[in-house]
This record gives sequence, C-alpha cells and structure tokens, in this order.
Amino acid sequence: MRLRALLDTEALGLRLLGGEDELDRSVRGVMTTDLRDPSRYLSGGELVLTGLAWRRDAADSEPFVRILANAGVAGLAAGEAEMGDVPDDMIEACLQHRLPLFAVDETVAFATITEHVVRQVSGERAGDLAAVVDRHRRLMTSGPAGGGPEVVLDLLTSDLDLHAWVLSPTGRQIAGAGEPLPPRVGAELAGRHLAATRTGRPGPHRAEVGGTSYSLFPIRNTGRGALPAAPRDVRASVLSDWLLAVAADAGDWPAARLDLLQGVTQLIAVERDRRDAARAVRRRLAQEVLELVQTGAAPAEIAARLRVAAPVLLPGLGTAPHWQVVVARVEWSQEDADLSGGRAAQALLEEILVDPAVAGPDSADRIAVAYTGEEAIALVPLTAVPAAADGAEAQEGADAPEGTDAPEGTDAPERQETALHADALLDAVRAPLAAGLADDGRLTLGVSAPVHSAEGLRGALEEARHARRVAAARPGPVCAAGHHELASHVLLLPFVPDDVRRAFTARLLDPLRDYDRRHRAELIETLEAFLDCDGSWTRCAARLHLHVNTLRYRVGRIEQLTGRDLSRLEDKLDFFLALRMS
Repeated sequence: MRLRALLDTEALGLRLLGGEDELDRSVRGVMTTDLRDPSRYLSGGELVLTGLAWRRDAADSEPFVRILANAGVAGLAAGEAEMGDVPDDMIEACLQHRLPLFAVDETVAFATITEHVVRQVSGERAGDLAAVVDRHRRLMTSGPAGGGPEVVLDLLTSDLDLHAWVLSPTGRQIAGAGEPLPPRVGAELAGRHLAATRTGRPGPHRAEVGGTSYSLFPIRNTGRGALPAAPRDVRASVLSDWLLAVAADAGDWPAARLDLLQGVTQLIAVERDRRDAARAVRRRLAQEVLELVQTGAAPAEIAARLRVAAPVLLPGLGTAPHWQVVVARVEWSQEDADLSGGRAAQALLEEILVDPAVAGPDSADRIAVAYTGEEAIALVPLTAVPAAADGAEAQEGADAPEGTDAPEGTDAPERQETALHADALLDAVRAPLAAGLADDGRLTLGVSAPVHSAEGLRGALEEARHARRVAAARPGPVCAAGHHELASHVLLLPFVPDDVRRAFTARLLDPLRDYDRRHRAELIETLEAFLDCDGSWTRCAARLHLHVNTLRYRVGRIEQLTGRDLSRLEDKLDFFLALRMS
C-alpha cells in the first residue's frame, strides 16, 4: 500500500506534517517503538509509530530521524496522546531527511493503525493471512471471547496448515493451536533460540528436535515494556523476548511467506505489550511494599499497604496469605553501564515463578516482582504452608487464615500449598537460560522461608538475599539456594559484612587480647576450650591441665573484662560467633 492511502482513511486520525512529495512510498509493514535507536528491528519500508517517550530535548530528534531514514523506513507517525503537539524540531528533522511525518490524534490507538496497515499489506502480498488480520481485534481482547494469540495460531493451522506455538524464553508455552508442545521440546527449542540469538544471527533460526524441523521467529518486545538498554546489545533482551516456534522449515519459503510470519509476530508483540501494561500496576505496588520493608517501616504500615494492594496483588484469593520472598540477580562478566541487570532479572523472575505446566500469558497474575538496582525481588503469596515446612515460624504460619474455619462437628480440610523450593524453581529452566547466558552471564537466585505476617517480611528479604549470596558462591551460570541451606552458622558467617564482623569481634575479644598481651593469661585459649567443652568445668580444666579453681578464676576474669555472663546461652553464642569470625 501507499502512504497516500493512509491519509484517505479518516478512522486512522492521521494528519500530514511534512513530506507531501514522498506520499507515493510503499508501506511494507508497521513497527511501534519508543527506543532511541530501533535500527536493529528495521528492515526497510515500515511505517514507524512512536509516542516520543525517547525524546528528552530538541537535540534528540535529528539523530532519531536520521536512523530511520538510513534504515529506509517509509514514514513516521508520532502520537499526540503523551507529548501533545509534535514538536517543531521533529518536523524540521523529517523535512531535512525527506521523511514523511504524520501526527496521530490522541483518540486513535496505535493498535488501530497497526491492524489497518497489516490488513492492507497482507492482502496485497498474500491473501492467505487475510483471515488472521480480520480477527486481529480478537487478539487484542483480554476476555474469553477474544482468545488472545490462540486465535491467530488457530487460523495459521486452518488456513495455512502451519502448527505454531508462542514460547517464553524458558520454553514455557504461552499460546498454541491444537496439541500442546511437550515441555521438554519447548525447553530445547528455547535453548536453541537463545543460543542462536547470542551469536547475533538474524531469525528465523532453524532447529531440529525429535526428528521434527522447527523455524524459530523472535517476537521483539519493543513497546512500553521493553528494557531501556543499548538496542544493539543482544544481552539486554535475550532473556525476556518471546519466540514463535513453527513446525516447518522456513529455509525454502518464498519472501511473501516469511513476511507473512513476520506480520504474525508483530501482532503477538502487541499482545505482549498488553500483558506488560497490565502487569505494570502489580510491579508498582510491589515496589511500594518493598520500599516500606527496606526502609524499616512499622509492620502495621506494611500490613495496611498490603491490605490496600490485595485486590490487585491477590485477585480472587480472598484470604490473608502467607508470603515467600525470592531475590534474583543477573550479572554479566563484561560490565556495561547501559545494561539494566535489575530490569532483566525482574522480567526473568516473573517467568521463572510461573508453573512451567501452566500455559497462557496471564498465569502470573499473583506474582509481584519489583527491582532495585541490580536486584529483582518477588513477593509470592501462599494460601497455606505445608505441614513439613522448616522453622517454627513456618509451622505457626500453617494455621488456617481467619475466616476459613470448618463447620462445627467436621474435620477441617487439610490445605496443602507447596512452598517454593529453590532448586525446583530452576529444574525446568536451567538448560535454556544457560544457553542465553552463554559464557559471560550468570543468574543467581535465593528463596526465603514462608512467613505469615508483614512483620516477617524484612527478615524474609534478608534471608533470601543471604541465600542468593550462597548461590553466587557456587559454580555454574544458573544457581539457586534456599532458606533450608542457611541453618548452619558456618554458611552464614562469610556473608557478614567486614565492617560488622570487625566491630562485633573487637567489642568482645579485644579486651581479652589486650589482657593476654600484658599478663600472658591465655584468656582467649581458655574461652575457646570452655565453649568447646559445652561449659563443663571438669572437662575444660582437664583439657587445659588446670585446677578447676584456676579455671573459675580465668572465666571470672573474662566475664569481668567483657561484661558478659558465660552461664547465659546468649553470651556463649556471641563469644562462639566472635571467635569463628576472628
């Protein structure tokens, strides 16, 4: 189709701002972007739609337009919903580079323009996608009547005899037509796709699994949910982009069929953007709760915020849940200031926390993930804690929530919801993620024990962070650790900050060391032996070859110098830890 035809369609709400002499250009596709440099996603002939979110000042307009002109795009359409009138510097830059510029009325959605262009272009190139485009609005509908991406995939099967599935970067099936893809095959295809993407090769990628050939088309996340990273660094999005797996070898397809499938990925990308927009509210609420927890807010304030957020964070749950905290971090061996590890970890953690057996783009609607710096943090609600959960707090949390008592005279039903286990979270996704991380990336993850109140969230957050540090000390690109691995003080001590360790040991042991230097009294040696003998006077005296009265004198001197009482368990434990940390 021609650019001129777009102006003749009143429903599109387009107004020409410049480039009247260039309106006979052909439009081969459409792309929506808010990236400052979208060139990696352009192949020429596109109508580019942008909300101008990338523009910070007038100096940004000319470089952006120059990139589009060099890529050979057909035209640029700028939305007025966010920024108001298109700025003059944008108009001047388009005139300079002879790029037709349109203004999009604030009442018109980019999806409407995308649907119109895809319908027209597809009809002119190959009639076999016309039915898919005619039902594009059903793709955009979130209710049961719309069916989401399955509508497009069903039509690919019925009209083109192509069996296709939309997969997450871990291989989980998000949408499919007909028989579901076996999880093992999905994970293998995702790993092949991530490995090929890391090499920089353009899609579609070919893979053969179980004797079947597949073509893997990337579904680029270029909308509002896209990671704000350097667009040419594939690491910025490799762990978050979806893919379209088609059970066919696209190597001998004509150009028209390849273009047709690229159009389908654009439609599915709109669904991805819709999902991310819906998830933004949960992310923001999780961020607010996290900030309260990290700043030491009163538990009552945190609990009140959780109650307000419950209808969004816990749709349909109806009861006050127990919580677990999961912390994840994505790190690259070659640091780059433009790479956002926190945002990448956030998108990845949202995917990992979904049951791999659950299909659909909205199956994570009870998972709230925030990020701070290079770290992603998830608040995961549990309606019950299993009876075998570790720790006294988890056992207390196993009581039925208020309002769930069984009728009098009957036994209460045993509610069992399995708490998250660190290793189990990564079992199904370890292989594909390792392919995406390649040789220069690492994912580490820590999981807390369940807690049953807002009062326990701060402790759960620190516990999950300690567990993640334990995972980071292990070899391999994908590692996790859980709260059950933090029971030993030997495991915890290496993660105490150096300044805290020095202050703690100095406060307890420096008076004894000073006394030993002056009097050669061997108080440190005596203290170690006394603790090793579990406070037994007889055994300790025998070990040190001392009379019991001499031992009592030394212990008394230790207590006098430190102000501690070695008959108290708390003081014994403090001395024990101080000696280990020294």
